[in-house]
Amino acid sequence: MGERMKNHLAVTIALFVAGVADANGQNYPSRPITSIVPFAAGGPTDIITRVTAEHMRTTLGQPIIVENVVGAGGTIGVGRVARAAPDGYTIVLGNWGSFVVTGAIYKLSYDLRSDFEPITPVTTEPLLICTKQSAPPKDLRELLAWVKANDDKLSVGTSGIGGPSHAAGVVFQQMTGTHFQMVPYRGAAPAAQALVAGQHDFGLYGPAAILPHARAGTVKCHAVTSARRLTVAPEYPTVDEAGLPGLYVSVWHGYWAPKGTHKSVIARLNAAATAALADDAVIKRLRDLGQEFWPREQQTPEVLAALQKAEIDKWWTIIKAAGIKAE
Repeated sequence: MGERMKNHLAVTIALFVAGVADANGQNYPSRPITSIVPFAAGGPTDIITRVTAEHMRTTLGQPIIVENVVGAGGTIGVGRVARAAPDGYTIVLGNWGSFVVTGAIYKLSYDLRSDFEPITPVTTEPLLICTKQSAPPKDLRELLAWVKANDDKLSVGTSGIGGPSHAAGVVFQQMTGTHFQMVPYRGAAPAAQALVAGQHDFGLYGPAAILPHARAGTVKCHAVTSARRLTVAPEYPTVDEAGLPGLYVSVWHGYWAPKGTHKSVIARLNAAATAALADDAVIKRLRDLGQEFWPREQQTPEVLAALQKAEIDKWWTIIKAAGIKAE
């Protein structure tokens, strides 16, 4: 064997060994990581991703490139991650809508239950029931009366078909016996901005998207879809207090990687994410947006997997019984 061929073989073997080591997480991460956001920029999922990714970068020693891949209730972005190489260099911050609801209403090219590796739950938030500023209701009871008096005449802006606000809107209709038009937008932030502009009448929004507008006085919020008031906005009553008891909808977020990602890579990503969630500046930033956190001992892949399974078991039955389908 010639010297040149020996050198070529040595390089090939070295590259192969390095590739195997990287796939097993021994050299991970050795290059930038892409974190997919399956919704529009400026919405809660986008903000949570950017805040946590910035801190995770310092722990991992590599940049995390945040990329918004929007459309079809988050399924386009999530599908991209499902098809990505399971090497830890493409991850996604999904939520209750994109990792539970979409499985009941879309014909997906991937399986939500088997095509991903959970990394950790990140945050959870209830929704706020809000109206445009010019709407007459002053509280939730007046809102219910207004919706009933204008059956089929009012419109609700949602973050997209299959998104959390859409599913919550359907449950709202079921519980109140009302009907209204649901207008899909390309994310929570555009839907909230449309409410500010008076393009629709009311809706259910994540605090991250709607609280800045509520504090600016450009929309009116009447209740939170939870049994507990928001830590960051305790002035808003719960649905139990305000007149629609039991309308509980919480939108949680979690990090996932493609199926087959090595356990050591998942462990590195989990450690980076939990370090971010323990940082005082990150906690304050996300709490200001209405986010709540799991206790540290529950920030595990196992807890996220169990949470997703329980939510699928609950919500798929509700959604299919309601006949919610992608249009």
